[in-house]
Formats: sequence, structure tokens, C-alpha cells
Amino acid sequence: MPNHFVIFLIVMSALAVIVFVALYFVEAGYGMLLDKKWGIAINNKAAWFCMESPVVIAMTVLWILSDRTFSLVPLIFFLFFQTHYIRRALIFPFMMRGANKMPLSIMFLGIIFNVCNALMQGGWIFFYAPADMYTPAWLLKPCFIIGTIIYFGGMIINIQSDKIIQDLRKPGDTKHYLPTRGLFKYITSAHYFGEIIEWVGFAILTWSWSGAVFALWTFANLVPRANAVYHKYQTLFAKDTIKDKKLKRVFPFIY
Repeated sequence: MPNHFVIFLIVMSALAVIVFVALYFVEAGYGMLLDKKWGIAINNKAAWFCMESPVVIAMTVLWILSDRTFSLVPLIFFLFFQTHYIRRALIFPFMMRGANKMPLSIMFLGIIFNVCNALMQGGWIFFYAPADMYTPAWLLKPCFIIGTIIYFGGMIINIQSDKIIQDLRKPGDTKHYLPTRGLFKYITSAHYFGEIIEWVGFAILTWSWSGAVFALWTFANLVPRANAVYHKYQTLFAKDTIKDKKLKRVFPFIY
């Protein structure tokens, strides 16, 4: 692994720790936590599309430019990664209901991170991983098998939880509701739990530092966000309601 890529991963890891701490003091003001102090906000659907599509494009460009374009294992990693982000960019935004908005500042921060993440994952998988590492024999390794199960298990939780949230509203409805189905019986941010599990699985199935840094970033971004959502629900639905249900934030029975 070249020195510049190692430095890149170290810097991204350090930034993840900083972001984790900062988000406990400054809420990311989008969606149900929209805050005007973040500046001009645009339609949520357009913002999500603009924020998530660059990673699909960047990862595709890296894949095409690589000499591993049609190598079996890197291709499988590519398809796994793109499955999540194509859904996030092209399907998820158009399933949203309500009139939530996202500040342009947060959208652009998301774009920057997503491009950096494509450079991390694509850089490792298509350029810097040892040439003899991801051979077809990798598909029989325990890390790939276990990681794949965890990855798609997390994806299923994420998709199911998103659908539960979306079904709370009828078209045109802008109210907020407390989800109670699925893993929402135990945590207030089941969709975030699913996404954390998903990228932990990706880190395991690729058995890479780049995958681990992305899992760290997912944790650093979504755990404080889940905490903010938890307290928002306490405000909207009364603290006793949350406490009576013994709901946790993002990890069932733990936090």
C-alpha cells in the first residue's frame, strides 16, 4: 500500500473521530432536525440525489480505469457497493414523503465525503490491493462469507426500516410519527442500525483498512445522529412514552 494512501486513510480516520465528537454538540440540521443556521435548504429528494449520485459515478470511473475491471472478486465488491448507493441515489429519494428539506451546506459536505469514500474503497479494491489478494479463492474465505451475510443482513434491515418510516405518512402528510414496527420496537433509529451493520459487513468481506475506515465513519456519523433523533422523539412524543417503551437509540438493549 503506497504511503500517500496510508496517510489518506489515517487522515480520514482522524476526521471520523472529530466528527463523532462534534456531532454530539452540533446537530446536522436536515430532515426532521432541519435548522436554518445551516443556510439555504432545498427539496430533500433533489438533495439526496445530488449527494449520493457522485459516489456511484466516481466508483464507476475508478472501476473502468482499473486493470481489474473484469476480475471476478473486485467486480463482486463493486456490485455490492453500487447496489447500496444506486438505491440510495435513484430509489430512496423518490420514496420520501413529506416536505423535509436539506441545507446545501450539508449536501456539499456529503458530496465531499462520498467522493473521498469512493477514492478509499475504489482505490484499494481496484489499484492498491495486492494483485494476488483478491483471487477467486477469496470467495471461499470465512471473512468473505461471514461479511457478505452481515452486509446483506444490514441492507435488509436498512431497507425494511426505511419502508416502515415511509409508510407512516400518507402522500402530502408532513407530520412526524413514532415508528413502532420491526426493530423500531427496540430502537428509535433502526435504519441507522442497519446501515452500520451493512458497512461493518463490507469491511469484513473485503478485509481491508479502507473498509474499516468507512465502517468507522458510518458509526461516527450515524450514532450521534441517532442520539439527536432520540431526543427529538422525546420532545415530540413526551419522554415518558420513550422510556415506557424502553427504547434505545441505535443498538438494541445497549444504546
